[in-house]
Amino acid sequence: MPIKVAVIGCGTIANTAHIPSYLACPDAEIKYFCDIIPERADAAVEKYGCGKAVYDYHEILNDPEITAVSVCTPNKMHPIITCDFLRAGKNVLCEKPAARTYNEALEMQRVQHETGKVLNIGVVNRFNTAVNEIRKMIQAGELGEVYHVYVNFRAYRSIPGLGGAFTTKEIAGGGVLIDWGVHYLDIVMYCMNDPEPKTVSGKAFSKLGVDMKNYVYEGMWAENTKDLNGTYDVDDFVTGFIRTAGPTITFNGAWAQNVRDASGYIEFLGTKAGIKLRYGGDFDVSTVKDGKLYTYTPAFESKPMFQEEINAFVRCTQTGEKLPSHIDTVIITAKMMQAIYDSSDAEREIVL
Repeated sequence: MPIKVAVIGCGTIANTAHIPSYLACPDAEIKYFCDIIPERADAAVEKYGCGKAVYDYHEILNDPEITAVSVCTPNKMHPIITCDFLRAGKNVLCEKPAARTYNEALEMQRVQHETGKVLNIGVVNRFNTAVNEIRKMIQAGELGEVYHVYVNFRAYRSIPGLGGAFTTKEIAGGGVLIDWGVHYLDIVMYCMNDPEPKTVSGKAFSKLGVDMKNYVYEGMWAENTKDLNGTYDVDDFVTGFIRTAGPTITFNGAWAQNVRDASGYIEFLGTKAGIKLRYGGDFDVSTVKDGKLYTYTPAFESKPMFQEEINAFVRCTQTGEKLPSHIDTVIITAKMMQAIYDSSDAEREIVL
């Protein structure tokens, strides 16, 4: 019998990923669409032809029929809503990042341990086929010692929703690092078997979006949240260096930069081979065989990662299986991102 689910927050990530994936999962049934903007919840009921619209999640906290909840709200509400549902005995899939700060993520982990319910974070690339192929190769020793990883997530000029929730630190917790960087750093940690971070040195810049009224852009997702009388106090460029118990990691990330380039990739440098992963796409392997240099692109059938994530979440609520996206694992990425911001503010290296 399918479990009954509530989707809290009916914005972009809910409509593009969570809701369609639940609808395609034979073991789940959406009972509630919840949003503080009534029109959004009502629109979801009408669009998907199921469920009931509610505008305050407190109304459904104690519904005994609800087994699982997706939290798809702005970052500020992640720990509050997640902890409320955990304490109400529900299993939770909370979108990334876990929270605005490491301390908030630690509180979510504490409540998960206290309640024993499932808490997974939406680091969906842990369910990406290409990422899992790379992880298998690394764990099998095909790259030899992976001693360094370079991470690049840069766009030309595409800050989301200027002046809205994305660019307000009090709501989002940060900018390009916490929005995009969380995915890239998490891929590295997952593929490398989650090595413990040792030291972090980083610098976050808030430069191009500050003068919002004169900001010229090529594209802007979440433009419907734009408010030029709002706030811009987050990072639009970030760079840094991380030492871990495994490889070192360097990274550059930009929502906006004055270089016309938009690229997202990760390079794993090993003693036997190296890999370049194109974010959301395939990857190249470069190596030496019989005294010759080889670069090849493996071919494999990719499964839709959001569907894989939702299917696994629903399954683990029934089996008790601990997924790679469990808060106990994802907390490491939260710790690293906090250290990057702390290093930037303190203008020194942070020892963890």
